[in-house]
Amino acid sequence: MLVCIGDVVEDVVVWTEAPLRAGTDNPGRVVRTRGGSAANVAVFAAATGSASRFVGRVGDDALGAVLTADLERAGVEVRVQRAGRTGSIVVLVDPAGERTMVPDRGAAADLADPPPSWVAGAAVVHAPAYALATPGPATAVRTLFAAARDTGALTSIDVSSVDLVTRLGAEVLRAAIARLAPDVLIANAEEAAALGPVPGARTTVVKAGSAPTTVTGPDGAVVRVPVAPVDAVRDTTGAGDAFAAGFLTAFATGRDPVAACLAGHALAARVLQQPGANLSADPTLEPTGAPA
Repeated sequence: MLVCIGDVVEDVVVWTEAPLRAGTDNPGRVVRTRGGSAANVAVFAAATGSASRFVGRVGDDALGAVLTADLERAGVEVRVQRAGRTGSIVVLVDPAGERTMVPDRGAAADLADPPPSWVAGAAVVHAPAYALATPGPATAVRTLFAAARDTGALTSIDVSSVDLVTRLGAEVLRAAIARLAPDVLIANAEEAAALGPVPGARTTVVKAGSAPTTVTGPDGAVVRVPVAPVDAVRDTTGAGDAFAAGFLTAFATGRDPVAACLAGHALAARVLQQPGANLSADPTLEPTGAPA
């Protein structure tokens, strides 16, 4: 069981047909779908046949009901609080597939006092660092990580965003992660450079796009795992979440870091070849002019 603590929101995905021009119209296509890093990781884990559970907070509104029902259809167990307004993220995807996000977390930023039973049965409890940006979710992560460790579960943090590091301050976020002492810390190269080394993290995984992924173990040993080429990258949205799902589900079953990285790479490659945070083609999500 992989338990993911964090956000489930609506992604408003905007595919632009050319670089954005300020002050005028820009041709493109807009699609609305489920998003949120923790929700994505839970869905991707379920798609591999692993048990997964999402823990978070949604608005007491129709959008929150739709998003949680979508998680359940994907095979994810759902444990949520319901109050306020469900959040949304605008995702701008340029013609090369790179994405820029404008998040409004809504109710997700107010998760507070979830019961420890919500991580019962977990092999791994995972949280994107977004959950550490506001007091309620940060306290919830500390509480649920402690409950998970009491039962022998592993814990994991994904740094998630360079903007998050700079907005909170590298020293502040580094200290917050160090207090959690996660078994696994995941970041991309830019996030790792902005954050710096985190004391207390046992295994650190640093992704670098198509360059090898670097894994530093508890003993300081460093392994670099090559990334297989990916043809026809359509959209990078959700690729990091897919890597986390693949890596953590493999790592939790006792596979070594190299095998776990390869599982993460394989799952991320499937997402990179689809529009949006998806593992398989969905005709309703194809941007105009997408390659066949």
